[in-house]
Amino acid sequence: MTAISDQQLKTLLSDAKTVRQGFELMVRQYSEQLYWQIRRIVLTHEDADDILQNTFLKAWNALDSFHGDSKILTWLSRIAINESLDFMRKQKHMTTLSTDDAEIDIANRLMADDYFDGNETEAQLQEAISQLPEVQRTVFNLRYYDEMKYSEISKITGTSEGALKASYHIAVKKISEFFHRHD
Repeated sequence: MTAISDQQLKTLLSDAKTVRQGFELMVRQYSEQLYWQIRRIVLTHEDADDILQNTFLKAWNALDSFHGDSKILTWLSRIAINESLDFMRKQKHMTTLSTDDAEIDIANRLMADDYFDGNETEAQLQEAISQLPEVQRTVFNLRYYDEMKYSEISKITGTSEGALKASYHIAVKKISEFFHRHD
């Protein structure tokens, strides 16, 4: 499938006659990228798949409130990240595991996930990332994996670029320390 421009997509989405076609194109164009943004936060395929569906459902219901001020991907990413973080908060409240048990649980769940194609080092990286505070984890994932500019991350998170740079730097330091402790 050939990607269409943001402007073409916005035009389709703003016309009642073409909104459904535009939405279908948007889903096809951004599903994979959003899936991986979500997956890096929630870690498992099933949870990421559910959250991706919720993301597009919320986007469909909020189409009238999207004025096209930002890129479509930025808007969708904000919805996806908020959905993912809400899911993680709910999971955190439902679990009563100790921190050590939770760390083991993340690594074991990843290695047992049929859809996880990484090696043990990738599992350890995900374990290290999962221990970061919410903001640092989000900034790290968007910057490291999605190679987003700080200006884009700022639009998604509503945080200043300076604060994002500091969060990313601290996240990298904590991940390095994690690997030094687990050598």
